[in-house]
Amino acid sequence: MNIIGIDLGGTQIRAASINETRLSEVYSRRISASGSAETVMNELMELVEGLIDKTVEAIGIGVPSVVDVEKGIVYDVQNIPAWKEVHLKKALEDRFGIPVLVNNDANCFALGEKYFGKGQQRHSFIGLTLGTGIGAGVIIRDRLYEGLHCGAGEFGMVDYLDQYYEYYASGQFFHRCYDTSGEAIFIQASAGESAALRILEEFGMHLGNAIKMILYTYDPELIILGGSIRQAYDYFQKPMWERIRTFAYPKSLERFSLEVSTLKDAGVLGAAALYYDKHPEKGRG
Repeated sequence: MNIIGIDLGGTQIRAASINETRLSEVYSRRISASGSAETVMNELMELVEGLIDKTVEAIGIGVPSVVDVEKGIVYDVQNIPAWKEVHLKKALEDRFGIPVLVNNDANCFALGEKYFGKGQQRHSFIGLTLGTGIGAGVIIRDRLYEGLHCGAGEFGMVDYLDQYYEYYASGQFFHRCYDTSGEAIFIQASAGESAALRILEEFGMHLGNAIKMILYTYDPELIILGGSIRQAYDYFQKPMWERIRTFAYPKSLERFSLEVSTLKDAGVLGAAALYYDKHPEKGRG
């Protein structure tokens, strides 16, 4: 039994066929992000055509957008302006005749860690992605918790200081507060530039406060950091942990851990794991 996992980003699509622990070659192609909705859909279909065969039982797809999980409708997909409301599940099922599961990409990241990464031996944890924004997937008692409208884990939109956490604890912090990029700051910090090191320390303080908020609301046993900013972990971890250690219940911290994701192709694996989460009797669950 094979499951096709698809990670739909703002500039490219990545996809592979997964058979339990075995991942086929990952195929990718750039998409016409500024093109019509039909153009992007056709590019997606063409990529799937190259992977589909009689052994494929289902397709899972992660999308950076708000998702109606039950109907498989995606809304306002990031960086693809034409995808305002796309009935993705129906389109793929009509074309390929097999079940399709659609979810937010942050939820897919958490499932990827649950079934293939550092969350395999944990029952309840948060997968926290740090990129342009903050995304999160919530695993409770070995299953993905989506919330009523696929909105569980929107920690970045919680009020913080004069804005909200995403403003200060994601890539937006570097753009909005220092008119630069996280990538540029990371390169400068790697070269030992003191100003960049201070900026990352400030970022770590804000992220530590965000993690404290997550501890108060979900009390997870583990948080796994993903996203591009995790690469700078060594530069922001000290102030981050200084804030986390001000948590009001120090006994709770004794069993809490934080890990940095090392999972390759987490988005693709997590998209396939949507099927395992819904049908644990058939897969790795």
